[in-house]
Amino acid sequence: MRTTLTLTPGAVSLDQWRAIYQGAVPMLDPACHAQVQRGADTIRRIIAKGEPVYGVNTGFGKLASVRIADADLAELQRNIVLSHAAGVGEPMPENVLRLMMALKLASLGVGASGVRVAVLTLLESMLAKGILPVVPAQGSVGASGDLAPLSHMAAAMIGHGEVMVKGLRQPAAPALAAAGLSPLLLGPKEGLALLNGTQFSTAYALAGLFEAERLLQSALVTGALSTEAAKGSDTPFDPRIHTLRGHQGQIDVADTLRRLMANSAIRDSHRDNDVRVQDPYCLRCQPQVMGAALDLLRQAARTLLIEANAVSDNPLVFAEDDSVLSGGNFHAEPVAFAADMVAMAICEIGSLSERRVAMLVDPALSGLPAFLTPKPGLNSGFMIPQVTAAALVSENKQRAYPASVDSIPTSANQEDHVSMAAHGARRLLAMAENGFAVIAIEWLAAAQGCDFHAPLTSSAVLEAARARLRAAVPTLAADRYFHADIQAALGLVRDGALVAAVDGLPAVG
Repeated sequence: MRTTLTLTPGAVSLDQWRAIYQGAVPMLDPACHAQVQRGADTIRRIIAKGEPVYGVNTGFGKLASVRIADADLAELQRNIVLSHAAGVGEPMPENVLRLMMALKLASLGVGASGVRVAVLTLLESMLAKGILPVVPAQGSVGASGDLAPLSHMAAAMIGHGEVMVKGLRQPAAPALAAAGLSPLLLGPKEGLALLNGTQFSTAYALAGLFEAERLLQSALVTGALSTEAAKGSDTPFDPRIHTLRGHQGQIDVADTLRRLMANSAIRDSHRDNDVRVQDPYCLRCQPQVMGAALDLLRQAARTLLIEANAVSDNPLVFAEDDSVLSGGNFHAEPVAFAADMVAMAICEIGSLSERRVAMLVDPALSGLPAFLTPKPGLNSGFMIPQVTAAALVSENKQRAYPASVDSIPTSANQEDHVSMAAHGARRLLAMAENGFAVIAIEWLAAAQGCDFHAPLTSSAVLEAARARLRAAVPTLAADRYFHADIQAALGLVRDGALVAAVDGLPAVG
């Protein structure tokens, strides 16, 4: 049974958006209906006055100067949905799609888009009944809104295109009918309101943020475990060091690492008379690097939470004085910048993790057997998993190039600067997946390194994390088919099992 969340338009929390991404079913607080209806009434009054209003009784984009007769207004809205449904590529993942639909639902629920309550009701019903439009994931440049993908969503609502229902792909109209729903007959402004906005880019950016948060939390645990495997020092995590610098993320990461290693017998075994003065940066500078990534993710979270609660279509309706104002809230530059920040954080989290793996397999740096195998030479041990981690990190570096610095004019140069937020956000899930694989390899390597220190043990919390892995993957005594080990560890990291084994990890918001 899925959880149902009641959303207050304009005031939805990050935790609520995360819950929707994880499967909760959203519905709007009915208290918003009165304001929504006032917006729709405003549109009707303006049409009655005969005033030209962009997208209501005019053409779109470069055709905004073309006046549309009242008799053709319904066809105008239908045409914009069908003509703009021009996306290509693989369909959106269902969890991101549901998040996009919920974002659009909440935005319309503010009452500044001029749609009727019936539009909200159909969106709610489709989400509740699991009728999910098939939305190709490529085709948006992040201004004028995410036109192509949102048009595919809107097309399903009027009975065109395809939907997924319980894993089956089928035409939209009969799927709606089978669920007892009627296709929407679009009123003035409603087609434009559905397809204009940043909800596609914001959904992907939020999804990337949520995955990056779990990636960072997982990397803190594996980083502490790697420090133990290398018999590294916890002195660099002393709070006095980080208070002097003042960055909150750095302070929080140092505190976490210190707590993770507290009461470790491995740490106590080399606390005195250790000839090593300082550890490599991949251990010693974890608070500085991971803390900077945490601060970056928190800044992205603040931006995306504002955007998630925003009204980003155009034009906007102000019922208090019957105004309809054209602006540019559809321009997704804030989302593009936030997505670029998340991409950089993901890239650096994986990069630091890979450096710890490289350190652990090198006996000159770690003091452990070469490539973490009891019989190096006969066995290759962790030689190639480190290569795999390096390959994934390099791939993420290539993907981390800022999307927001690119622009290409569209719509006959009417839309002459665009954000590229859509693909900037869309790349994040693939980058996070690469990051999870790197962390999985580090988890395996760090656990293997700690095995060599038996009977000494780490802290209770790190031993719990190691035990969680060992329940699925035994110690590597001799070479075996390594892919299965990595896949098992990757599944645990991706599904949050590693994070679940540890309490009190820092969050992005």
